[in-house]
Amino acid sequence: MKTSIGGGVPRVLTIAGSDSGGGAGIQADLKTMHQLGVYGMSVVTAVTAQNTEGVFDIQTMPVLSVQRQMRAVWDDLGVDAVKCGMLATAEIVQAVSDWLHHRPTRNLVVDPVMVAKGGAALLAPPAMQYLRERLMPLAEVVTPNLPEAAALVGYPVETLAQANQACHDIAALGPAYVVVKGGHRAALGGQIIDVVYRRESQTVCYLAAPYIDTPNTHGTGCTFSSALASLLAQGWDTLEAIAGAKAFVSEAILGGSGWTLGHGNGPTNHFAPRPARYRPQWGVVNTYQGGVWQVQTKGVNDDDGT
Repeated sequence: MKTSIGGGVPRVLTIAGSDSGGGAGIQADLKTMHQLGVYGMSVVTAVTAQNTEGVFDIQTMPVLSVQRQMRAVWDDLGVDAVKCGMLATAEIVQAVSDWLHHRPTRNLVVDPVMVAKGGAALLAPPAMQYLRERLMPLAEVVTPNLPEAAALVGYPVETLAQANQACHDIAALGPAYVVVKGGHRAALGGQIIDVVYRRESQTVCYLAAPYIDTPNTHGTGCTFSSALASLLAQGWDTLEAIAGAKAFVSEAILGGSGWTLGHGNGPTNHFAPRPARYRPQWGVVNTYQGGVWQVQTKGVNDDDGT
């Protein structure tokens, strides 16, 4: 794998499915990467006929095509971070896992995409074993939502206590960090709370951001994981990058909360967040009290001077 040369733009690869509606998948990933100032590249694993109301068709790519896409990117452009999203089949999960095993990157983010927001299955059941045993052990961060976490651990994950346990059990598979996202849980005190677990220190803390009342949340998981990969590629500390990605998603949701695109769960506004040039000025943990990180976010009309 080629490495960055001083002054070169960070390079981030998304290995995921295409969303014809543009709100999720590689489309959301590339918008996020552009907004965060990294060079985005893609390996398409599946093509979906999708919009704000649901998924109407899925055509998975041949494994050989996925392998050739990965080789084309690695052999010429090089990669500083990788985000894995919808991998669709056991054969693709195995091929991607094998490829990354022989070309390790510290900055691997695995978003175990299994079900679309409208309920359509995006991962074949036989792929679960390969995801757990082959891909997750390679990851710096794994980012399941509550239903995905429940599928990975085999028991309900609805409360904070259950999310804590799920983080511990998923981390036992090998990733350095696990973030169980709380967007599918009812807001607690007006906050959406994610559970963050660090395997090395076996510590749990909570990442909180204000709940935004809007149906326009299509693609938030894809946006979070691609923002996280983008910040890791720029050299951010992992915990700080997790907080920064949370802030990015919060601002994207707020920025698109008034949109009326489509007739279902609309997309977020990936162009609303305006990251500052320097890490301490944007997206970092604002306060840490009682195990809860409060993420500092700005309103979309605030001027951060950049």
